[in-house]
Amino acid sequence: MRIIVEHGQTDPAPVVVTRTEEPVYRHEYKYLVSNAQLVILQTRIQGLMPPDPHAQYGHYNIRSLYFDDYHNSCYYANEFGLDHRAKYRIRIYNHSAERIQLELKRKDRGKTLKSACRITRSQAENLISGQPIRDASPNQTLLRDFRAAMLSAKLHPAVIVEYERFPFIYRAGNVRATFDTSVSSSSDFQSFFQPRINKRPILPAGMQLLEVKFDAFLPDAVYHSLQLDNLWQTAFSKYYLCRKYAL
Repeated sequence: MRIIVEHGQTDPAPVVVTRTEEPVYRHEYKYLVSNAQLVILQTRIQGLMPPDPHAQYGHYNIRSLYFDDYHNSCYYANEFGLDHRAKYRIRIYNHSAERIQLELKRKDRGKTLKSACRITRSQAENLISGQPIRDASPNQTLLRDFRAAMLSAKLHPAVIVEYERFPFIYRAGNVRATFDTSVSSSSDFQSFFQPRINKRPILPAGMQLLEVKFDAFLPDAVYHSLQLDNLWQTAFSKYYLCRKYAL
């Protein structure tokens, strides 16, 4: 096991990373699609890629609370398109506190890496209130890392990102194709666990987001099923646009 404290000039904040094995970085391609294109693409891939079994009724709600420092370093790392970026977030599904995850998402040289650990509701509420956690268990390594970053970089809640996700999976290449709809932004941090929060949509009317994630390769069958005229890859960031509206 190696414990490394990274202070790269392009990192948004000091990030403490505990490494027990070689990290697996994934490719992540994003496309803005119209409602009509979304229907066509979903119809094409349904016979090829089964829905994620965790998606009851074919979709689920995702709500994430992102943290940033007082210099808005994470935001400006996106604004300037820096190649090395890292963001901490708390994530829940379907407005439920049954499964709460603290996650660290990194982007290096165009690829992404996500680390996660489960946390309790009381731990999450403390983090949202700006109180460092002192009761992290031995298996909550990422939580201890976050505490160190919180103390050194003064991380605090910056924005809530919420959307409905329609996920599909393909075993070869560990592929996930997800359609994210109703992407919204909120700064109602204290209501994070409430079923309804004050929020605003951030995508143009009639537009949604397609994300394609895979490990080493994208199978030809998946690639061809996702081809449409006027479909262009974008550097779209839900986090960035939600922060931009909030700022």
